[in-house]
Amino acid sequence: MSADCEACWQAAGATDSRASTMVLDWIAPAEPGAPLAAGSVMEATARAAALTSTATLQRQASLSRVDAPRLRIADGPAWNGYVGVQLTVNRRAALPAGALAYVALVERVPAGSEGSAVTRQLVRAVAGPLSLEELSTERTVRHFRAMRLPEGARPERLGSVGWVETAQGVVIAAMQSARASCTAVR
Repeated sequence: MSADCEACWQAAGATDSRASTMVLDWIAPAEPGAPLAAGSVMEATARAAALTSTATLQRQASLSRVDAPRLRIADGPAWNGYVGVQLTVNRRAALPAGALAYVALVERVPAGSEGSAVTRQLVRAVAGPLSLEELSTERTVRHFRAMRLPEGARPERLGSVGWVETAQGVVIAAMQSARASCTAVR
């Protein structure tokens, strides 16, 4: 959604309550001073190229492939302005040519807070694309990233999400950390 579209953020129905469903909310930058500017990330711009300032772009993928890679995502506590995130990708079969991985730091916003009627996983920072070329010869690849704690983010609500997508942008595997686990360490 565009940072200009506060009504998009406030709209109900943007989430799916099934346990097997993962929904990510991306806020694309807009003009300075836009109502949702504080939650925007530059990486959302490319993902929302078709977005207008009054619409929300929705994209869905079914992850039912038996040969999809197995993912593990882990995050540490927020420390000194950063959160450590590790994505492990285990190959089950050959990956599609050009497959890439991504890691996102998400803020889990409960329904009824921050002006949202629904629970959201707001993308606050992204690392990627991350290469998976090593999986052609190795069974496992691990990516470690120190991700900057976004200004205004509440560390106790942060968690991580990792996914693998084809060169065409089709998500073939995804995983999220079990709970918000980035509580700040002092």
